[in-house]
Amino acid sequence: MAVTGRAVFAGFAGALVVLIAGSAGTWVLWTVLAALAAAIAADLVCAPSPRNITFDRDGDTSVRLGETATLTLTVANPARRTLRGVLRDAWAPSAGALPAAHPVSIPGGERRRVTTHLTPQRRGDLHASGVTVRSVGPLGLAARQCTHNVAWTVRSLPPFHSRRHLPGKLARLRELDGQHSALVRGQGSEFDSLREYVPGDDVRSIDWRATARRDSVVVRTWRPERDRRILLVLDTGRTSAGRVGDTPRLDHAMDAALLLAALAVKAGDRVDLLGYDRRVRARVRSHGRGSTVPSIVQAMAPLEPELVESDSAGLVSTILGGHSRNRQLVVLLTDLNATAMEEGLLPMLPSLTARHLLLVAAVGDPQVTEMAAERGDARSVYRAAAAERTASDRRRITTELRRYGAEVVDADPEHIAPALADAYIALKAQGRL
Repeated sequence: MAVTGRAVFAGFAGALVVLIAGSAGTWVLWTVLAALAAAIAADLVCAPSPRNITFDRDGDTSVRLGETATLTLTVANPARRTLRGVLRDAWAPSAGALPAAHPVSIPGGERRRVTTHLTPQRRGDLHASGVTVRSVGPLGLAARQCTHNVAWTVRSLPPFHSRRHLPGKLARLRELDGQHSALVRGQGSEFDSLREYVPGDDVRSIDWRATARRDSVVVRTWRPERDRRILLVLDTGRTSAGRVGDTPRLDHAMDAALLLAALAVKAGDRVDLLGYDRRVRARVRSHGRGSTVPSIVQAMAPLEPELVESDSAGLVSTILGGHSRNRQLVVLLTDLNATAMEEGLLPMLPSLTARHLLLVAAVGDPQVTEMAAERGDARSVYRAAAAERTASDRRRITTELRRYGAEVVDADPEHIAPALADAYIALKAQGRL
């Protein structure tokens, strides 16, 4: 039961009548209260029961962060009387549901549709909290209310801001694949074609058998090999929870991983995903050629940083024990935290780089660079010293990683995605992938 504003207004009017009545106020008071109570009771009896209302949902089941999903709720009134009142389709505050309430008027035996728009403020699964129907009586004094559980889930996907870089990177890949064939075979290259020798060509590229069958010297050309395996590894441990700007480091890493995944799939490579801290949080395995990007996006959506120290030994064991026994490119998106690296990943690197090619990508904080340039007072000098120490530790860890044979990409959030894509293209061009 709910009392409307009209009932409150009627109560104030009754109080005014009691004041005017003067000495007969007691008798008038009870009369007014009885009349108001009877009117409210009659209104409740005449209001259609909201418990009998039925619902049917339809609409989007996924939406990219920052975009808007549209949901349609079909409301059916099986009673003979007209249902007048308000309907509220409740969602979590982070779902950004609008409008907050819908006025409804549904004649008996008919249906109406109401539309709710969701603009999520965070990634993950958004669940409907319930549909509350308030059925107001014909006098508008009171209402009957009931909340129904009408289940629906909308998955808020990563926004993929770095998509704008994809056309340019694809153009570089096409140039690498079609127009600039290499003359020296690399580890990740395959035979492309034969052509006549021209001065300046590497003599190691001469095909002597083909030359013997012709009147001219013939050389082989090579192109980057397709159908290579790439494993994207997202470190979901405590360092991924640190915010760079207004966004967690994990979200920046996801954006860079999505650009690399889209690029690699277009290049004909197979892309897998692994989310790990102390256990596997997400895993996507590619099956044959084809786009696995939608599956990767879906797996990333519910991932959240875990406030635990990542288990590097378990991570390396999971990678080495994976279904791919052949050499692959392992792209580890983590933070170059000196303590975590020295006590965790660095001791495990020899066993990993002996089997696979490792590329470590880290999101740097531009605020550290700004702090390093601060001067003027004692506080600024101390801040600059701390920033220089942090930058020095990152450079030292980068040197250590490269000494073990790993490639390293360290860039700020604005440039990490294109820098990682460039590193992948460079590995293709060198024939190392």
